[in-house]
Amino acid sequence: MKFFKKKSFESVKDAGGTSGLDRTLDSLDLILLGLGGIVGTGVFALTGMVAAQYAGPAVTISYIIAGVTCIFVALVYTELATMLPTSGSVYTYSYVAFGEMVAWLVGSALIIELCFSASAVAGSWSAYVQGIFESAGAPLPKMLTNSPFEGGIVNLPAFLIVVFVGCMLYRGTKESKKLNNILVFIKMAAIFIFIFFAAPHFDAANWENFMPNGFDDVLYGSSILFFAFTGFGTLASAAEECKDPKRNLTIGIIGSLVLATIVYVVVAAVLTGIVPFGDLDNAQPLAYALKQTGNGIGSTLVATGAVAGMTTVIMMNIYGQSRIFYVIARDGLLPKSLAKLHHKYDSPYMTILVFTTLIAVMGALIPYGILAQLSSMGALVDYMVVAVVVMMFRIQKPDVERPFKCPIVFVIAPLALMASFYLLFKQIISKHGEMLLTGKIFIYWFIIMFVLYVMKSSLFSAKEQIDNAAD
Repeated sequence: MKFFKKKSFESVKDAGGTSGLDRTLDSLDLILLGLGGIVGTGVFALTGMVAAQYAGPAVTISYIIAGVTCIFVALVYTELATMLPTSGSVYTYSYVAFGEMVAWLVGSALIIELCFSASAVAGSWSAYVQGIFESAGAPLPKMLTNSPFEGGIVNLPAFLIVVFVGCMLYRGTKESKKLNNILVFIKMAAIFIFIFFAAPHFDAANWENFMPNGFDDVLYGSSILFFAFTGFGTLASAAEECKDPKRNLTIGIIGSLVLATIVYVVVAAVLTGIVPFGDLDNAQPLAYALKQTGNGIGSTLVATGAVAGMTTVIMMNIYGQSRIFYVIARDGLLPKSLAKLHHKYDSPYMTILVFTTLIAVMGALIPYGILAQLSSMGALVDYMVVAVVVMMFRIQKPDVERPFKCPIVFVIAPLALMASFYLLFKQIISKHGEMLLTGKIFIYWFIIMFVLYVMKSSLFSAKEQIDNAAD
């Protein structure tokens, strides 16, 4: 078994340079793709839930903590992405640093981060669509808009939006890029509409109980809100489709994350200032809050923008997931058939089909709340691995060209590592010392993935022995 077999820098760069993927993305495209992948369910749905259940108006602080941690992570992420541009993202970085087994487990963490995220966003997208139809006096049947866990049969809108996005990605980066840019403009316009209409109704009395459950719940809220930032990491998976990966990735990753953090904090501040935070525990908090101020038109416009915004998040998650697993298949850890590119669209169509199907089924059958928490946990594992790898490479490979160097890396990387570990711990163990449901699922997931890796390695080893004996 080759648990610790590593890939070399040179082989990764050679594979990335001859991948066959079409290089069509520039810096602006990456910023828009980043905003497309980041700004979505976090701001349009989770802000209300975290404010109502945990942080109160201090959800603004939760966003700042999560955002600053992610900016630290983005600095180290950008160093790795520009020195080793590959669509394998953190999977490939861990393959070079630690070997095959760790890379396999990191790949499984990326399924939790991106696949579960897209499914959760699809569920939230469905809730906003249902709200729009209800406002128009034509409510959709509950049996076809709720998962079995919520008293329905299937969440059909969630299923259909994932299939639509998958079809767009199947047609290649050029087509999906155009749709993403249009939808990003719509959702950012919706956010500014919300701020414009809501700001005059800000009431400082709603902030009197600023931190109702203490700072511990503010930190727990931060750990959940990492879900709202997971999109920036997928930009690293676009490396093999950038015109100038070194420059484009630096601007795209850091630029989109800083802009998203500012938007989140402002929206959270305005939202908790116009209605009592206890009223925000619903699937459409921004639209609900505007409706409470008597602005029905603004509420509808925001809901429409939310639908557009969450569509781009689903798109970027499937995009990143399909590229990463295209590389995993190219490396031989999955069947080579998954590493095929479409003869016309140059898209990794097999991995797009696989993950579109998986995400559509999960979105149709599982409530979004638990999927969102698990996704943020997967992202935190991703960030911890990146922080460790960048420090290892600084020590082991000091002479490798680094187009972007993380400043004071041995301060920023440890801070990112410790913050990510602490926030992950908060989602595994409750403040009463009990293991949470999400923690159990998370641990069992990695145990299962490790067993699958051992089984796969054993089968491959046995096959090699049989082939050698036959020769």
